Amino acid sequence: MSVIYLVAGLLLFLGVHSTRVFADGWRNQTRARMGEMPFKVLYSLLSLAGLMLLGWGYGVAGQQPVVLWNPPVATRHLAALLTLIAFVLLAATYVPNNHIKARLHHPMVLSVKVWALAHLLANGTLAAVVLFGGFLAWAVLLFAASRRRDRREHTVYAPGTAGGTAITVVVGVAAWAVFAVWLHKAWIGVAPFG
Repeated sequence: MSVIYLVAGLLLFLGVHSTRVFADGWRNQTRARMGEMPFKVLYSLLSLAGLMLLGWGYGVAGQQPVVLWNPPVATRHLAALLTLIAFVLLAATYVPNNHIKARLHHPMVLSVKVWALAHLLANGTLAAVVLFGGFLAWAVLLFAASRRRDRREHTVYAPGTAGGTAITVVVGVAAWAVFAVWLHKAWIGVAPFG
């Protein structure tokens, strides 16, 4: 019962982020009817509400965790490597002219997929399985749908450059280091290397 708020938050957050995949026509009609800015405000507010609810729900579930298994220590090391990859993929979403985005097309969704897998491997509670398993399933479905849409719409991605790719890797590694060493403990309450 303690994961009910987590599930509700996941459904709201991931539901809002799935409208382009599963209800694109409705999404376009609603955006046209409301106007671009009001639609973005509503989208952001619903996303924020879902994020807050799932964060709160995860915290509530963590107060009396249901342990499904005890992950071996090696999975924490694997999670660190996978999250490093996830941060580089996330950087590839925003740094222009990089080979990673040119090749993979949807690095942010892949970043979520790798991040969720890393945390699923390193955590053995019911709440972790619900949270990270939910994000992993969503990312798998969204990536497949996004690639299908690219093929259908004949989307062409700009080619990358060596400089853009190098900047992407440096930004991703630096962001990962800052988050892993300082911010994860401050924001999440868990020290990945502690």
